[in-house]
Amino acid sequence: MNRTSKNTKKWLIGGGLFVAVIAAAILYAKNKNQHEYSVSVEKPALRTIIETVAANGKIQPALEVKISPYISGEVVELYVREGDFVRKGDLLAKIDATLYVSAYEQVEASLNSARANMANTKARVAQAEAQFMKAKLDRDRNEALWKQKVISDADWDAVRASYQVSSAEFEASKESLKATQFQVQNAEASLKESGENLKRTNIYAPADGTVSRLNVEVGERVTGASQFSSGTEIMRVANLDNMEVKVEVSENDIPRVKLNDTCLIEVDAYLNRKFKGYVTEIATSANNVTVSVDQVTNFEVKVRLLKDSYSDLMKSDSTIKMPFRPGMSATVDIQTKTEKDVLTIPIQAVTTRQDTSSSTGTRKKSDETAQSSNEPLKEYVFVAEKEKAVLKAVKTGIQDNTYIQILEGIGLDDEIVTSPYKLVSKTLKNNDKIKVVDKSKLFEGAKK
Repeated sequence: MNRTSKNTKKWLIGGGLFVAVIAAAILYAKNKNQHEYSVSVEKPALRTIIETVAANGKIQPALEVKISPYISGEVVELYVREGDFVRKGDLLAKIDATLYVSAYEQVEASLNSARANMANTKARVAQAEAQFMKAKLDRDRNEALWKQKVISDADWDAVRASYQVSSAEFEASKESLKATQFQVQNAEASLKESGENLKRTNIYAPADGTVSRLNVEVGERVTGASQFSSGTEIMRVANLDNMEVKVEVSENDIPRVKLNDTCLIEVDAYLNRKFKGYVTEIATSANNVTVSVDQVTNFEVKVRLLKDSYSDLMKSDSTIKMPFRPGMSATVDIQTKTEKDVLTIPIQAVTTRQDTSSSTGTRKKSDETAQSSNEPLKEYVFVAEKEKAVLKAVKTGIQDNTYIQILEGIGLDDEIVTSPYKLVSKTLKNNDKIKVVDKSKLFEGAKK
């Protein structure tokens, strides 16, 4: 009985050892076949994050007046050149006034004729009034005689008819006088208009500024402005002391932009130099012209350049009087939000994966399948723990060009896998074996 028990015990021990050896062999084979990825890591740090919206545009004056003539004609004189500084009221150009002088004289003659006609009409009114008064006296006197039977009914009817004719003629003469008065008023208005047109042959500066554009030459014909047309733009006068950048911001970014947001501006003409500014205007509706190639709608935003940031370029001994010229290209970074002393990691360390249990180790679904899944996506990072990449969900905040804010999910002591980017964003899975190497040696071989 004891011998049987001992034999059974030996068989059990032997079987257990056999199973353990088999399990160890399977585990060894599994680990042997598992990839080991070379990665670089970085610990989170407290930084100041400034979220920006980048946009490109052109520099333009904050105030620029387009000058078009009120009248049409030939330009006979130009008193300025492009780049000249002018004061309000300075004579800029002159349009041929020959036709307008002739028109003025013609209207003036018509006015004189109307005034003479009115004077004659006044005389006729006075004459008609005198005749009317005489007829009225005759009627009153003959009415008394008729009542006394001194004159016959026929004589009385004749006197009364004469009075009625005189009354009608007097009223008609007064109406004629009104008509001639209207003619005079009309002629006076026409003369005033002709006088204004004659004055408008001289074009004056509407404000102080610099002639930023000159579009015509002496001898060219220009068209006057009307309710159907703005006329020929002959020049522009701009205040170059206050410059702004007009940029186009995509519809995806425009909700983050606010009035008075601080901006950093780079101008192609001044390399390695950044100027300061702030947002002054944000379009409330999209401009149909500003639709990009990828069909993204853009909104116009105006950014004022702060003079203090380029005052050194306007020194009295400098040959540069106007650092910025209309039409210069510029890139603007609009600072929409700032967070100080917040937990941050490099942007490329954050990856987007499915919010399912498959993200914790399974390799059954490819990246393409995950992308096409209807399941929600979450943001994750890989934390290096005991030579393994552990997937951890995080909540992110704002970001700049390099770093992103982490609101929750990791701490300052965690070692975050930051590169290679393709490995972090697509290939690496939870609990994959990793080998931490220096970033400089990383690309000697991403996988071993």
